Amino acid sequence: MQKQLLTNGNAFKRTDGRWGGVVWYKDEKGERKRKSFSGTTKAEVNKKMTDYITKFEEEIIDAIEGNKTVKDSLLNYLQVFKYPNVERVTYDRNEQIYKNQIVPYMGKLIVSNITGADIKRLISTLTDKGYSFSTVKQTYNLLNEYFDYLMREEFIKKNPMNAVPTIKKSNYLAKQNKEVLPVCETITVFTDKEIEKFKAEAYKKYPSGKPKHNQASAYILMLNTGLRTAEALGLINSDIDLEKKVIHIQRGVKEAQKRDGTERKSGREIVVGKLKTASSKRIVPLNETAIQAIIELRNERYFGEDAPLVPDANGNFTRPLNLRKRFYSILDAAGIEKKGLHSLRHTFATKLVTGVRAEDGTVKALTPRQVADLLGHTTSEITEMYYVKRNTDMLMGVTNGFEL
Repeated sequence: MQKQLLTNGNAFKRTDGRWGGVVWYKDEKGERKRKSFSGTTKAEVNKKMTDYITKFEEEIIDAIEGNKTVKDSLLNYLQVFKYPNVERVTYDRNEQIYKNQIVPYMGKLIVSNITGADIKRLISTLTDKGYSFSTVKQTYNLLNEYFDYLMREEFIKKNPMNAVPTIKKSNYLAKQNKEVLPVCETITVFTDKEIEKFKAEAYKKYPSGKPKHNQASAYILMLNTGLRTAEALGLINSDIDLEKKVIHIQRGVKEAQKRDGTERKSGREIVVGKLKTASSKRIVPLNETAIQAIIELRNERYFGEDAPLVPDANGNFTRPLNLRKRFYSILDAAGIEKKGLHSLRHTFATKLVTGVRAEDGTVKALTPRQVADLLGHTTSEITEMYYVKRNTDMLMGVTNGFEL
């Protein structure tokens, strides 16, 4: 509750000949309070009360969210409402959007004065500067959540986001003169030849017998299971049942900004937490190549059943950054064009959908629903969007006999 001034102050002469005064107000809890003053003259007391009332009213104005700048108000929203309710990495991302995409362009504007035109202008500016659709979409989403909060708390009378239509990817890319491609044509996968080159390099050893690349079998495991980076690094040895040939995906490992509460500190740290979605918690079957990769990882480093399958030198969870660096090192040594670590997952999924040809000429493939369950997708529609390509050859001649 906002505190409220009840009187403008009353001066009176006390029995000891001095002057007194009192100002009544309600505090943030709604309780009636008073502030007393004294002085040798009535004018002195009146001045003290006037100064107090002026400061009191200024504090009320400063406390009203609608009178704050976007920079101050949005930061308060992030720290008070977002930080306790989202994952650390999500908060880091929101904070970066706040600092890099919002404050430089809208930070000095007063909250209650913001219009739909201001937000549209921001979106246009970010678009013209060449920011990715994902970054601009996240900016839009954060502002949408923020102004929705202001409306619920009745800090503003109108929601400026109502005048700003949802950003469509096709329209956004068109404005940047970029081609709109199906999602399945934007993912990066390994070719069969690249897989051979990658595996050959990954398993190279020095004359002494020491592996050239540390824990390279982790990438072969990911290539044969479709695990996300966070999921692979989150595996502990007790999650693995080699007898039943399955692994239980139960946690993820990510990196987040070091913090003392909401205050940023230097450096980053590992965060072991929940998985991306509820469907990410799953049981994944192991083929023989994946089983061999697990055995090789344990032969290289093993700190017990409760330790990570891919531990660092001290038996702790490995930083995702280090796993990526070693992956890029293998790509470079093998002469393979740089790809993201997630390409291993994309390659596995694509193979499952398109199928693998056996020696007898038959093709073994899985349905999108089966692939979705293996990958931990929420729906098979997500799987189809990423991995099922349209086969226009199958349409040839289908309209024969339909002449009108």
